[in-house]
Amino acid sequence: MLDKTIGFIGAGQMARALASGFINAKLVKSHDIMASDAYASATAAFVEAVQGATVAGSNSELVAAADVVVLSVKPQNMATVMADIKSAINTDKLFVSIAAGCTLATLIDGLGTSRIIRVMPNTPCLTGSGACAFAPGPDATADDTALTKQLLQSVGYATAVSEPLLDTVTGLSGSGPAYIYQVIEALSDGGVRMGLPRDIATALAAHTVKGAAEMVLQTQEHPAVLKDKVASPGGTTIAGLQALEAAGMRSAMIAAVEAATLRSRELGKN
Repeated sequence: MLDKTIGFIGAGQMARALASGFINAKLVKSHDIMASDAYASATAAFVEAVQGATVAGSNSELVAAADVVVLSVKPQNMATVMADIKSAINTDKLFVSIAAGCTLATLIDGLGTSRIIRVMPNTPCLTGSGACAFAPGPDATADDTALTKQLLQSVGYATAVSEPLLDTVTGLSGSGPAYIYQVIEALSDGGVRMGLPRDIATALAAHTVKGAAEMVLQTQEHPAVLKDKVASPGGTTIAGLQALEAAGMRSAMIAAVEAATLRSRELGKN
């Protein structure tokens, strides 16, 4: 168990997911978790979800008390938060930002410290199945990086990348769950179109996606190899794959990742 106090500035859904993951993995105790938020309803929901956590009276109070400060506010609110806490910051604190589009340069300028790690999580962290990437700032130590990875692995998969690649991570795994929800919805619609009840079609679609993902992760085989193992000559699967190719499914997925990546870069510039 870590001898660390972790504070969340911003007590929304992702903060609750991360805090719960840290506790469930027995990395920290609930009384070592703190939160602050501009909205009392958010902190109320946080302490309800994370039993035993405390609410700080202000952002500055949280920064003074925490060893690790997780900045989990919306990007448009980050400048206000950084100005609020800057005077309370010292080099003993590690800052972890999960705000999309907020670059390390912006964070360093706003906080006055470069002991920062920028993280891109995704919403499946809520179920412990997240896919996260992170980029350390120039003064983040090897121990800071190891600690961040350990914390993130409690809610799923985590890997280090260079900061320029975080925009691509945003386009792929950050936005990716929404793409897959559309895939599940479309598969379910197909099942309903061909006679299945909606609840059964949706359950089959969701479990099919989950099972296929597990096959990729567990076998470590290329997805194309696994696809070919399902598609027998002249069979049903190859007929379905031909329909997907004709509709441009793969091109559409690639274009979605590209569009989301470019939008993330645009937001970072702003």
